[in-house]
Amino acid sequence: MKLTQIRNATLLIDYAGKTLLIDPLLAERGAYPGFAGTANSHLANPLVDLPVPPDTLMDVDAVIVTHLHLDHWDDTARRTLPRGLPVFAQNEADAKAIRADGFGDVRPLDAEGGTAFDGIRIDRTDGQHGSDTVMAAIGARMGEVSGIVLRHPDEPTLYIAGDTVWNRHVAAALETYRPDVVVLNCGDAQVPGLGPIIMDSGDVGRVARAAPRAAIVASHLEAVNHCMLSRADLRAWLDGQGLRARVSVPDDGEVCVFMQSGARSR
Repeated sequence: MKLTQIRNATLLIDYAGKTLLIDPLLAERGAYPGFAGTANSHLANPLVDLPVPPDTLMDVDAVIVTHLHLDHWDDTARRTLPRGLPVFAQNEADAKAIRADGFGDVRPLDAEGGTAFDGIRIDRTDGQHGSDTVMAAIGARMGEVSGIVLRHPDEPTLYIAGDTVWNRHVAAALETYRPDVVVLNCGDAQVPGLGPIIMDSGDVGRVARAAPRAAIVASHLEAVNHCMLSRADLRAWLDGQGLRARVSVPDDGEVCVFMQSGARSR
């Protein structure tokens, strides 16, 4: 399995002979206003350029969208991705919205038995876009979010947790699927007065303790206005916790290759 960190939560996954584009945020730097009511909302998103030409992200076998927030499915992705691509959505409501964008092959993920794609099994997992306090205050804005698990006999089991904080849903996914590789959106995006709405460094540590055999990849860093955790600070924290060997913090454009055991190939 080859995983390329593109930008924010956008990933390219080469898996079982297929290339999958996850949560595409494809606009030029500064195309959108900052998210209102969040930290550093005066900054325009995305904060950084794509590390690859946009055309290289069009030649994929399928797209997976964990939820419809702008930094995971943006106007540029909606406008420029090939209309015939299979697009997997977390539920029928999201699938309906993506079909309205003109995409003809949109498939909601089966919440019960998983979804097959050319020999790859895709399972949807639950998440929560913030603490119970966050959800009580602005749950309608946070909405429903999901993670995904990819499985194939010849590949590591991959769990992409999505936009969630550490909670019972993440713990259950780790226990159920026992993934070899876990991708965490851990930029510590903040809503002032309410706290983080995705994972922070402490949550990375909680996942590492709950899944001691898994390799972990830190994503969703340094690309949108409300993410407060830098790669440098996360790496320093990992060093202090003795976790640096298990947690990769790739720069945008960096490729990580994993063996079936989850061990990273350098």
